[in-house]
Amino acid sequence: MNVLAIDPGNELTAVVLYDQGEKLPLDRVKIPNDEVLVGLASNRWDAQHLAIEMAESFGAKVWSQVFTTVLWTGRFVQAWGKDFTLVTRSEVKLALTGSRRAKDGQIRNVLIDRWGGKDAAIGKKAAPGPLFGVTADCWQALAIAVTYSDRTA
Repeated sequence: MNVLAIDPGNELTAVVLYDQGEKLPLDRVKIPNDEVLVGLASNRWDAQHLAIEMAESFGAKVWSQVFTTVLWTGRFVQAWGKDFTLVTRSEVKLALTGSRRAKDGQIRNVLIDRWGGKDAAIGKKAAPGPLFGVTADCWQALAIAVTYSDRTA
């Protein structure tokens, strides 16, 4: 089954298509939110399930961008129109590192280790690994996909 994992943003969103059976990312992009809406409505990524990050409250003040991101999350779910799973950042951190205090770099390292370390996972341009081209927020989208996949395997 292909899982579409989304790390929503207020303007740009990271999307990873993940083959749950093969345990491999098939596609990864960071694109404008309007393009994500169109892709979800047309099932551009040929996915069977959507796993999307949901913002969570920690009791601190938040910027307006957080509210805009939450609005986009709802729009993405509506455009998808099928079953979906909300995944919080705390759930990802706990599932992958065993700690809710993990940082982005630790999550990235756990993912790289899952695919055999940097040389095997990322590789080089001449010999790319399965995570070659995963950058920036796509690491978080991949982490969402892996967390969802581990839970439902």
